[in-house]
Amino acid sequence: MTNAFSYACRDCEGMEACPASITAETKEEVWQLMGHHARIAHQENPDDWDQETRDYLEMLIKEVEV
Repeated sequence: MTNAFSYACRDCEGMEACPASITAETKEEVWQLMGHHARIAHQENPDDWDQETRDYLEMLIKEVEV
């Protein structure tokens, strides 16, 4: 087994209805994919996320075994 990182959009407050989830080899890749998802699915610009939002999202990224 190897480790990876995962993020489920539904874990984010206010996004409970979103079915999207991301699993990637590195946290950096998860962050990139989260940004793409935010732009496409939620019309958000990740560049506008303040540090508090980034810290909150960081807590939602989990290490998983694949």
